[in-house]
Amino acid sequence: QVQLVESGGGVVQAGGSLRLSCTASRSTLSSYGLGWFRQPPGKEREFVAAISYNGGYTKYVDSVKGRFTISRDNTANTVYLQMNNLKPEETAVYYCGVAKTIALVPSAALFGSWGQGTQVTVSS
Repeated sequence: QVQLVESGGGVVQAGGSLRLSCTASRSTLSSYGLGWFRQPPGKEREFVAAISYNGGYTKYVDSVKGRFTISRDNTANTVYLQMNNLKPEETAVYYCGVAKTIALVPSAALFGSWGQGTQVTVSS
């Protein structure tokens, strides 16, 4: 069972940037597709971005295209989410998960091994 740990969240003003990291301490992530999701207060977990096992393919929700970048460093066993020009409505707990399918279907039901999440708060 892969155990993921997210970090890098914080409080930032609208228009600011944050870089989230997700790693696994006792598992190798290089064989897995990985994704970032977020869960705003009182709402369901929603897809943000995903990346294939070798980094050759990425997928984003339309609302973050051009502002967020998902990447991975398999030698560091870490996946990143660079978030630029953040908006207040993107305040949420951000989670990373392991893809259950090669196709990286943007559904929380098709990812698992969730970490504890990291809080991102964007002030207006």
